[in-house]
Amino acid sequence: MEANNDYLPRVYDEILEEKLDSSGAVLITGCKWCGKTMTGANQAKSILYMQDPNQRKNLQSIADSKPSLLLMGDTPRMIDEWQMATVLWDAVRFECDKRQEVGQFILTGSTVPLDADKAHSGTGRIARLHMRTMSLFESKDSNGTVSLKDLFDGKTNIESTSTVSIEDLSYLICRGGWPATLKAKTKKSAIRMAQNYIDAIANEDIFRLDMEQKDSNLRLERNPERAYSILRSLARNVSTMVSNKTILDDIAANDKEISSGTLDKYLNTLRRLFVIEDQPAWKPSIRSKSALRTSSKRHFVDPSIAAAVMRTNPEKLLYDFETFGFLFESLCTRDMRAYSQANDGDVFHYRDKTGLEADMVISLRDGRWAAVEVKLGTKQIEEAAKNLLTLREKINTDKMGMPSFMMIITGGEYAYMRKDGVLVVPIGCLKP
Repeated sequence: MEANNDYLPRVYDEILEEKLDSSGAVLITGCKWCGKTMTGANQAKSILYMQDPNQRKNLQSIADSKPSLLLMGDTPRMIDEWQMATVLWDAVRFECDKRQEVGQFILTGSTVPLDADKAHSGTGRIARLHMRTMSLFESKDSNGTVSLKDLFDGKTNIESTSTVSIEDLSYLICRGGWPATLKAKTKKSAIRMAQNYIDAIANEDIFRLDMEQKDSNLRLERNPERAYSILRSLARNVSTMVSNKTILDDIAANDKEISSGTLDKYLNTLRRLFVIEDQPAWKPSIRSKSALRTSSKRHFVDPSIAAAVMRTNPEKLLYDFETFGFLFESLCTRDMRAYSQANDGDVFHYRDKTGLEADMVISLRDGRWAAVEVKLGTKQIEEAAKNLLTLREKINTDKMGMPSFMMIITGGEYAYMRKDGVLVVPIGCLKP
């Protein structure tokens, strides 16, 4: 295949290459429109599009009768939306066993099949890569003058400036990290893409995916308005640890027939579509007896979903700094997830019963960790720094080690180190 000259590099390119070098196949998962197909195709030598309307029935028939035929082609061979013929999972696994070579297949999928837990895990043959929408560095909105890898390596000479203004941030939140928005002719049309996304989710995708239920009694009633209500409640509570009961009570004010079981079904379907991605709690060894809060924080895969559901826009956000702040935290969480992933790490949050919290804790697989607070403006930097320093004192560093760094991500202009060692970094300066 010829190289795609229009392809915009992603932080996942190197991760995919490394996984192909160590596994027979790689499964790329993530929400619709996040760029899975383009990223996979950029490294594939042949491609099978299971969604091709001209070939769909024929491909399904072949998959049902002799799936190995669909695996023939130059490698890495990409099978786009493999879950449309779930038999391909075992076929790929078997073929990897037979060939005993790495880098044979790339699978992409925008949903988790209902019977995924019944399939062979693919351990040792199929590696996994979860993709998200574009970070500001990938969309070229961050100048990348401060590297997360460098910070973990102890390089804290971070003095730089960001050109991303508050007005820019309000737009970037509403635009989101959808690759297609970068080709939009106007800002208005770019923002509209997020609305189109949730319209498809609420009107079609939830119920189409739910139809996989073989028992019709377990299926959701087709009710787009209920889907919108659930999405709105999640949007109003983004970046918080709100419980399912609170969400249910919020929805029940206008939908008295909804039950906790129905809400659970909707939330599970949204997870299978990779629309929501909650942020788990960090559970470190601590010196005090303070009880840790273990609830996850609510997040969509992209902050533009919350903005679109709430029908806000860049201008409205500038006059509603409370909502702006929550959505800004969600934006930063999205970006730090990608940057951490590129460094073999994950993003958690911390909160204990005293109310002490850290918006993010980045934990690398090699044991290193860092605590992060998110503040849209500069007025709360002192309080944020105090929280981070207090957290460091609470952690049992004999077991956990000292934090590699402590950082406050802001919507401001300047990146610098405070006298107490806490880093202040604009989101418009960060990169992996």
